[in-house]
Amino acid sequence: MAAGVPRIFVSHLQGVAVFDPAGDQVGRVRDLVVMLRMGQRPPRLLGLVVELATRRRIFLPMTRVTAIQSGQIITTGVLNVRRFEQRPTERLVFGELLDRRVTLTEAGEEVTVLDLSVHQLPARREWEIDRVFVRKGRKGSAFRRAKGEALTVEWTAVTGFTLEEQGQGAENLLATFEQLRPADLANVLHHLSPKRRAEVAAALDDDRLADVLEELPEDDQIEILGKLKEERAADVLEAMDPDDAADLLGELPTDEQERLLSLMQPGDAADMRRLMSYEDRTAGGLMTTEPIVLRPDASVADALARVRNRDLSPALAAQVYVCRPPDETPTGKYLGTVHFQRLLREPPPSLVSSILDNDLQPLDPEAELPAIAGFFATYDMVAAPVVDEAGSLLGAVTVDDVLDHMLPEDWRETEFHLDEEVATDGS
Repeated sequence: MAAGVPRIFVSHLQGVAVFDPAGDQVGRVRDLVVMLRMGQRPPRLLGLVVELATRRRIFLPMTRVTAIQSGQIITTGVLNVRRFEQRPTERLVFGELLDRRVTLTEAGEEVTVLDLSVHQLPARREWEIDRVFVRKGRKGSAFRRAKGEALTVEWTAVTGFTLEEQGQGAENLLATFEQLRPADLANVLHHLSPKRRAEVAAALDDDRLADVLEELPEDDQIEILGKLKEERAADVLEAMDPDDAADLLGELPTDEQERLLSLMQPGDAADMRRLMSYEDRTAGGLMTTEPIVLRPDASVADALARVRNRDLSPALAAQVYVCRPPDETPTGKYLGTVHFQRLLREPPPSLVSSILDNDLQPLDPEAELPAIAGFFATYDMVAAPVVDEAGSLLGAVTVDDVLDHMLPEDWRETEFHLDEEVATDGS
């Protein structure tokens, strides 16, 4: 969703239809899920509670929303249909925040919350509640409408919503760590007690927990995953990068692997099985199955639009792979690669097929780690295509995955201990 989207009052979203990219209705909005934060920081909008035609209510993350326009919401088409379960750090807007009594900070006057507005942060995919529409005077009832001045104020102008500073519950701990990068939050989790680590992990949303798990040592990953309900564990694995999720699954007993795979979406489970079929330190074992794939008739403008996806890592966004249909890996015949810098130098209407770099030999899925590292070092690459004998693109290996496997197995633990020592020395 583009930055600069107009402010939206949540009352306008209640009951709004939700559509997939093909224009088929999948359900209607029944509530919004936010995470309150300590102090005066505005809450983050995590997603929507959507009621399907079957009356089941599911959670739709805001990262899966591509547009809110003309009284409708468009999704990426990827929906997890498991029943919505509210987590400790989450609040329901319609169910818990509206019609609530709060206090105007400056005047010390109690008011009733009538509505809240949300907006998307510039150049980011996050949404926040920024303003509160309130009415002064006593609260109304079912038989008497309250009278009094109605006004819109900034979130920071009222109190009575946010988390209390006292206490050591997982909610407060999570609010404290919210601004940390995944690697830094992983560092924090690594040093918590197992009980506290499990509490914080349970309170994180799926995408955030997936990002953090990718940065944790293997033992911590297995411990945290083992303490989640199996359906939640499957959701988190789906949210992880496919290669990282496959590595984690590969460390679990076979029967547990199969239970989790059976709970995943069929496409995600198929990717996991394919990745797990390769040896760990080969191109097939290291690759992600979700690179940017374009058809030869796509334009440079199309390629740049795909590269702008905020969910992509810098390495995956550095180049696109041009293939004949099908577009999902394994693709049709792999034709070549177009690097991001080349895209910037070409007119937007140009076809990607006219600017292919097809001189470099792609990686074989059985290529071993030394050969892969040599390829990256020789050609100054940050990502490389993996192509099978039939000429189909299977995925892409990124330089961060190569580094992860070339460093000592305990490098994450060593890094965490070094950080701890530096903090101790600097205190």
